[in-house]
Amino acid sequence: MQRLDDLAKIIGGELVGDGSLIIEGVAPIAEAGSGEIAFAENLKVLAKYIETTKATALIVPQNADDVGRPHIKVANPRLAFAQVLRSFAWPPVTMAGIHPSAVVHDTAEIGDDVAIGPQVVIEQGVKIGSGTILMGGVYIGAETSLGEDCLVYPNVCIREHLQIGKRAIIHAGAVIGEDGFGFVTLPEKHVKVPHIGTVIIEDDVEIGANATIERGTCGSTVIGRGTKIGNLVQVGHNVKLGEMCLLVAMTGIAGSAIIGDQVTLAGQSGVAGHLTVGDGSVVAARGLVAGDLPPGSFVSGFPARPHKENMRMIAMQRRIPELMDRIKELEEQVKRLLSKE
Repeated sequence: MQRLDDLAKIIGGELVGDGSLIIEGVAPIAEAGSGEIAFAENLKVLAKYIETTKATALIVPQNADDVGRPHIKVANPRLAFAQVLRSFAWPPVTMAGIHPSAVVHDTAEIGDDVAIGPQVVIEQGVKIGSGTILMGGVYIGAETSLGEDCLVYPNVCIREHLQIGKRAIIHAGAVIGEDGFGFVTLPEKHVKVPHIGTVIIEDDVEIGANATIERGTCGSTVIGRGTKIGNLVQVGHNVKLGEMCLLVAMTGIAGSAIIGDQVTLAGQSGVAGHLTVGDGSVVAARGLVAGDLPPGSFVSGFPARPHKENMRMIAMQRRIPELMDRIKELEEQVKRLLSKE
């Protein structure tokens, strides 16, 4: 529980109304009840829910009028809501130290205040930075390093000879550093290509549940600083992902693709192998990138093309039944004209 005026200080907003109100929780504006705070991202959302929401207090845009209850005005309501959520979030239920059931190799270097949960396995030569938390069932392969203040959720597999920077968050079931999909096909069998490269994950990266990041065949697969990877994402061998990228759930990137800085790949999108996607590009949901994209591209479709062009093509496809009827009508008119000659 927190006072409303304390929340206003946390988010740096303008408080309107009784700051002594006790806020017991946080909820979406459509579901919030008494004692909870919610947010309206813009005036349109606010107008839609202001009469029906039961929230005790609201976070609203700076240009909002009186909303009939205590509220906090901010420049960026979504960011402010994230800050409020952080203030209510519960910490991971762990304690520094090594659980008796964990298996930690004698050569591993464990920093200060590290928490190692039950059934964790840490192989030889591993380095774990101070403040890092490894939850139950995590596996860390030989000679791999994790930086300070990382949070690794249960049943994550981090293979050998990898480098992970500071403040990484890796969600349950993710696999980092598995072999890439590489085979030489002969008439009688598929011959496996050994993958002896590594994965380098820079600082402040978050990796979603059951995501997979392949190690390089030789050389490195690289995930740039601040990049966020959603659930069930596949990053192929030797991919180079730039800084501050967003990869939404079920995205797939084939081997050796180069993705620039601040690129967004929306849900179920894909990038074919050995292609380059320029800085600041956006690939809409289910878009398939089949050719290089210059910086600042916005594409959609299968295969992906400039978004406006793709929308025109979709609009034209919807008219096909109408056009076919029109063609049939014109054919009948031609037949009638020819029959009169």
